[in-house]
Amino acid sequence: MTFAARLRALGWFFIAIIYFIFARAVAERAANGISSEDWLELVNRIVLLLLLVVGFAAMGYMGQRQREPIKAMGLVRRPSWGREFAIGAALGWSGMIACVLPIALIGGLAVTLYTTQRQFGLIFLNLAVLAIAALAEEVAFRGYPFQRLIEATNPTVATLVGSVFFGLLHLNNPGATTASTLVTILAGWLLSIAYLRTHALWVGWGFHFAWNATMGILFGLPISGITNFSPVIASNSVGPYWITGGGYGPEGSLVCAIVILVLIFVMFPATRDLKYRYAQPVIVPGGIPVDIDAATRRQHEAAMGTQTPAAPQIVQISGIQTPNREGPSPSLASLEAEAIPAPNTSAEAPPRDR
Repeated sequence: MTFAARLRALGWFFIAIIYFIFARAVAERAANGISSEDWLELVNRIVLLLLLVVGFAAMGYMGQRQREPIKAMGLVRRPSWGREFAIGAALGWSGMIACVLPIALIGGLAVTLYTTQRQFGLIFLNLAVLAIAALAEEVAFRGYPFQRLIEATNPTVATLVGSVFFGLLHLNNPGATTASTLVTILAGWLLSIAYLRTHALWVGWGFHFAWNATMGILFGLPISGITNFSPVIASNSVGPYWITGGGYGPEGSLVCAIVILVLIFVMFPATRDLKYRYAQPVIVPGGIPVDIDAATRRQHEAAMGTQTPAAPQIVQISGIQTPNREGPSPSLASLEAEAIPAPNTSAEAPPRDR
């Protein structure tokens, strides 16, 4: 890409970031105005997701002349999208199990159960909130802005910058620490790799959703410091901070950092076939375009069609001329007359010897 094109892509990246901040504020105001209590978070996440998809699609259409901007930002519906989501969900679920297991073995979990009918109903509501929130964050951090940053720099720089921005955004969460910020940066790195390997958001969405749902709803632990997603099971972890993460939850622990680093290496073989199918470099055609099928068809028609034979060419040889420097060359007839004597037609018998 030219320098001007990179600079233009960087400009669209900053426009997208500003729009994301604006969309978050609008979504919060809309949710406070049209809903309350249990439905507040769901409405907030739905409005935010719609604003991000519509706004980024408009930017892609105007700025990059994308014919299908929603697909271009990573929301492409393809035959394997369900399997991709399942791969990410399996990695997210198993990763969180690995984070919680040391807490249960070395420290402990003080579990409280809430078994009223309303609490069980909130499980489905919270699952919907976590699913939509995870998709909204993937669109915001691995969608259109991330792609423009790749165009302006390269995938490595874009991954580092996007991951740092993803970590800094969680600094305002309850109980955030330096350790939790570093873990969140590593998580952003992992999710960026998931996009780069598949050129879609399905693996990252599945991972993000399963990670949060396992942590909050299944184990009742804080999700990045937020405790609103534990309607039935609420847990308080007991043990050193490097294992439990304190009030921020497992994402603030050293154990979680090690697990995410391992998952980064696991992500490569888990998405190998998806990379070969969807993330290969685009082959730019060159040379003179040739329609092989049309040329073959014309050749076949010419071979199978009826053709009129050409008229034979008659060559008449009047004589053989031999080179003679002293005069004109004698003709073939004269040469034959000289070489062959005339037959004897006389009736007289030849003389006999006596």
